[in-house]
Amino acid sequence: MGSLRHDTPVGAAYDTRVTAGDRQSDGMDAHLRAGIAIYNAGGYHAAHDAWEDHWLDLDSGTADERFLHGLIQCTAAVHHARHHNWSGATGLAESAGAYLDGLDGGYRGVNLDAVRSYLATLVADPEVIERARPVPLTYEGERLRPPDLDFEATAVAATILAEEQGYDEEAVGHAATYARSDLADGQAESPFVTLLFDFVRDPESRGIIAQRLGEHVDRRRHREADVEGLFD
Repeated sequence: MGSLRHDTPVGAAYDTRVTAGDRQSDGMDAHLRAGIAIYNAGGYHAAHDAWEDHWLDLDSGTADERFLHGLIQCTAAVHHARHHNWSGATGLAESAGAYLDGLDGGYRGVNLDAVRSYLATLVADPEVIERARPVPLTYEGERLRPPDLDFEATAVAATILAEEQGYDEEAVGHAATYARSDLADGQAESPFVTLLFDFVRDPESRGIIAQRLGEHVDRRRHREADVEGLFD
């Protein structure tokens, strides 16, 4: 997990109002949903990566910064609890609760009231992790999982899962770029789109899917190089 900033005073004033339109237009929505789906699928460590890159670009003390900071520390608390690091789990759960304190209970469509309640339980009894699954995250009332994600959130999730599980991140990144280009050209049946969805949704076949993605990327890059060579 990347380093976390701790320079924001707890209790700082911030605007907690975020409209549905804001969620769709500010670039954060796909990252948020991707992380939620990965978390709900059991990727408690990987989930934070979907949020961290966006979080690092935010100004300290803003509502969004505190929101993502709290979610990142929540997943870290769960990760430590599952590995029986009780002191690490309780410390992070307490810190996560502090960052989320004051935000609306449904901030950005996420079930923060339930998250804060679970964090308080984890602080008091971190061994609860051995008796029950961690609190699920919901978005607009839906417990998102990888098959529920649209293309942009899937592309984010694919990059995160490739990094977490040791697949070729560069190939996945190129595949996402080609998929966006194909979609813009009206090619809904693009193999890059199909394979990215499969990569995220089918963990049992992820290895062979990653191989096929790499092969398609190599062919596309060679084809582009051949075309460019015609004009040299």
